[in-house]
Amino acid sequence: MATQTTLIPATELAARNRARFPNESAEYRQARNALLAEEIELRRHLERVAEMRRRLPPGGEVAKTYRFESEYGAVTLADLFGERDTLIVYSYMFGPQREKPCPMCTSLMAAWEGKLPDIEQRVSLAMVARSPIERLLAAKMARGWTQLKVYSDSDGDFTRDYVSAGDEDVPGYTVFTRKDGTIRHFWSAEISNEMADPGQDPRDAPDPDPLWTLLDTTPEGRGGDWYPKLEYRNG
Repeated sequence: MATQTTLIPATELAARNRARFPNESAEYRQARNALLAEEIELRRHLERVAEMRRRLPPGGEVAKTYRFESEYGAVTLADLFGERDTLIVYSYMFGPQREKPCPMCTSLMAAWEGKLPDIEQRVSLAMVARSPIERLLAAKMARGWTQLKVYSDSDGDFTRDYVSAGDEDVPGYTVFTRKDGTIRHFWSAEISNEMADPGQDPRDAPDPDPLWTLLDTTPEGRGGDWYPKLEYRNG
């Protein structure tokens, strides 16, 4: 039986904070320590949510043989696991009707590109889109990416079953597990547009793109009318 640990109240931990900065006022320090207590509570809540996710009952067995096109030829969902027992599939918005990939998806994938060797110490990661593999590889080359693995869901079977039943060009984040040769769905991001709070874009929690986490620490925040671009020109 697991032993439940009694946590020290967040306000008490925040009171132990010794950080002080030049010329700060007593008002600032009081407000900052109150915020620190909330940050500690947020960290704890994130861990509680992660623990709930880890304790989910077994998801549905993957009964189909999903097929994709890679730069080296045809592969199945089982092949995407490689040597790992957990597979993350990110379905990004780059369907045949799009001239260019979605800037928001591209921002997220750019953050993962440099971290792939670290990620693959634990799990496998695959990028899937509905465009032909030639388009996906050309876009990958244009970004200078060398590590992310891209796959075309050319027939759309996977997309319709795990991302959008209507085969819409929307993002999806899906986790699969493999045990004793059986592949199961473990978890998918399910926060949709209908679940967005007033004045906010729909977002997962935590947000997988570190861009937004960084901006959330600034006085300007995320902003309401700014989004990543595929290209930036000076002047």
